[in-house]
Amino acid sequence: MLHEINYLLFNGVLAVSFLACAVYIVFFCSQREGLRIVARRIFLCSGILQTLYILSRYLIAGYTPITSHHEAVVFFAWSVTWAYLSFHWRYSVKNFGTFVSVLVLIMLFIAASVSREFQPLAPALQSLWLPVHAGVSVMAYGFLALAFCGAIMYLLQERELKSKKFGFFFTRLPSLDSLDQLNNHCLTIGFCFLTLGIISGSVWARQAWGTYWHWDPKETWSLITWFLYAAQIHQRFTLGWRGKRAAVMSIIGFSAVLFTLWGVTFLLGGVHSYAQ
Repeated sequence: MLHEINYLLFNGVLAVSFLACAVYIVFFCSQREGLRIVARRIFLCSGILQTLYILSRYLIAGYTPITSHHEAVVFFAWSVTWAYLSFHWRYSVKNFGTFVSVLVLIMLFIAASVSREFQPLAPALQSLWLPVHAGVSVMAYGFLALAFCGAIMYLLQERELKSKKFGFFFTRLPSLDSLDQLNNHCLTIGFCFLTLGIISGSVWARQAWGTYWHWDPKETWSLITWFLYAAQIHQRFTLGWRGKRAAVMSIIGFSAVLFTLWGVTFLLGGVHSYAQ
């Protein structure tokens, strides 16, 4: 019974997320205010369904469902969704939801393209540190994904302003200053979560393998990613790196996040790999 509910829930997540993205895109093109409210409510429903789907997998598996490729991507999409919803609760950035909903939908389609089978939990992962370390790390990725979306919006708006051709994106995107503040806000939160993720992973490694760090490929790339974001924050507050430089660095940093999450898994392997 639970397996059937789990299957239906994921199909519901895909359908509702697709609908939210479609309404957001229609709103982006038409700028009809009523559509924005509808899109936001549908996206909230998507977030609730994603939560229920993750909970259903937890009830079936008996552990935090974040150890397979499918589960990792779903958890990533969930973190982006709720990072955006928590952000929007305090701040309003014009048409930000359109870009976020597209990214979430892409992730969910990726999750739908791989096996949803439940995998036995490896002995090293049978620890209370699993939900702490993995959850904090993926939440970091969620806020860094928001910074990435804001960076894309910044570059699109900056290009139109620089060319002095105020076309399709100019009236639909926020000011450059608002997008730069968005980048800084999401980057700061994401970096704090990323730091906590690395610290919790080190403590867990000490308990599991007797050493805080043993240079597994994913550990190494996590550290590289951390240094990329640390450098960006340092340059921002010491040399005043803002605007286009900050946007480009956010895109580079998020590329490192994606490689850490997927590239390392399928190309380099290691004890953190969930590649089939």
